[in-house]
Amino acid sequence: MTRRQQAIAFFVALCVLLVAAAVSLNVGWILINARSAALIILGVISFALIIAGLIVYTVFLVLEIKRNEEHQTFINSVSHELKTPIASIRLYLQTLQSRDVDEAQRKEFYEIMLADAERLHLTVEQVLKAGSLTQKQKRKAKAATWAPVDIAGTARECIRLALVRHHLKPDAIALEAHDEGPLTVNGDAEELSSVLRNLLDNAVKYSGDDVRVTVSLAAPTPETIWVRVQDHGAGIPRKQLKRIFNRFYRVQTRGLRQVKGTGLGLYIVKEIAKAHGGRVFAQSEGEGRGATFTVEIPRLAI
Repeated sequence: MTRRQQAIAFFVALCVLLVAAAVSLNVGWILINARSAALIILGVISFALIIAGLIVYTVFLVLEIKRNEEHQTFINSVSHELKTPIASIRLYLQTLQSRDVDEAQRKEFYEIMLADAERLHLTVEQVLKAGSLTQKQKRKAKAATWAPVDIAGTARECIRLALVRHHLKPDAIALEAHDEGPLTVNGDAEELSSVLRNLLDNAVKYSGDDVRVTVSLAAPTPETIWVRVQDHGAGIPRKQLKRIFNRFYRVQTRGLRQVKGTGLGLYIVKEIAKAHGGRVFAQSEGEGRGATFTVEIPRLAI
């Protein structure tokens, strides 16, 4: 049992004991003052208020414990995501400084350092974007600068970047278009790219060694566009489907090594989709059976 579980169990047990004590006191009050209706009513009301207060106190306390743990997990994850690439870049720079290496090895070192720098950049970008999404006034001002965005072109570019970043074969991520017309939305091109990048990164990371991802574009109605990212990886336990879009939450599955990340990716996807008048939802048949994420966004009438 973890420290958080022990703390929650302690406060729940404390609440139960306090409720039992309050019940005993109330029963005693009723027995002692059985002949006075006014005192009995007063005792019942006081008892109800005490019980309600204890329950509310315990619920908020348990939520606060969970929130603190989520924050601590987030800090640990971000610290790891920042320290690892920095340590790697530093090591390769020291090697280049202290040793003579041939041109091929030097090129390999540069490529590794660039990949680590990109990982560092993406981590910082996610943290900054998660913070900016909570600032409603800035988001409203930014919405005034929205422009038509070609979702098909955005998807192709995000797939290309994902293949390069994760060193995948060209057929690891497939693109399917189920509508011949233009798939255009009104929005922020960079934010919509961020949605696809986060979904593709998640799909690749939770696929393990066998990466088979499909990106599907469709217009189920004349007014909406669907962007669907499907993988055949670790899957999502059904009990976690409603929580995966919460900030800092990370899917916990058996049989898969610890997946790196900050727990902000799906939260960012949800908030951007919501800001564009859309939504995102996930489907999975359970662990080991893959997952499908669908982003629904209003289509721009042309």
